[in-house]
Amino acid sequence: MADNAKKNILTYAGLQELESELEDLRVNKRKEVAQKIKEAREQGDLSENAEYDAAKDEQRDIEARIEEIEKILKNVEVVAEDDVDDKKINIGCHIKIYDFDFNEEIELSIVGSTQTDSLQGKISNESPLGRALIGHKIDDVVTVEMGDSVSKYKVLDIKKRK
Repeated sequence: MADNAKKNILTYAGLQELESELEDLRVNKRKEVAQKIKEAREQGDLSENAEYDAAKDEQRDIEARIEEIEKILKNVEVVAEDDVDDKKINIGCHIKIYDFDFNEEIELSIVGSTQTDSLQGKISNESPLGRALIGHKIDDVVTVEMGDSVSKYKVLDIKKRK
């Protein structure tokens, strides 16, 4: 892989999650799906066997996810939460911002793009909001252009991620 390939930035917790998912896929899920395929084969004619087709699809999905995780881990850069400066927003920070458009406070964590999960308030450092917030301090007002709209946020608090 070339040296200029994009680094996959992860927090240590994110690295552990990926490694444990990979282990589960390799050790448990592969065996489970192999057993499903074996049982489906024992039913006879594979041309009209829905269980066999479903198991083969699941096997393809598992192998694709294993490959995806291996690619991420090949070019990973871990951000140690202990090294995160809680004076400026960066990857590994948990922040509270005020959204002027919606007149509300929002709590977010800034993570690498492979850890993004909007339902858990984890936004990527590469997203428009994440990019705009990086480097700012408490009380800074940040303007973010997203498509045709411009939003304003005020940084209320910065903490190291829990």
